Amino acid sequence: MLRWALIFLIVALIAAALGFGGIAGAAAGIAKVLFFVFVVLLVISLLVHLVRGGSPRL
Repeated sequence: MLRWALIFLIVALIAAALGFGGIAGAAAGIAKVLFFVFVVLLVISLLVHLVRGGSPRL
């Protein structure tokens, strides 16, 4: 999912550089949503790992 956020971010940057405001705004919005979904899933995953008491993998 992080890959999709980065793809939409790159699309937004390219569209912004070329002057396509609507496309850049939409792609940036999608990238933001995917990024925050990814962060929430990361936090949930870390909390579940801490609650289960798993040993850290190095």
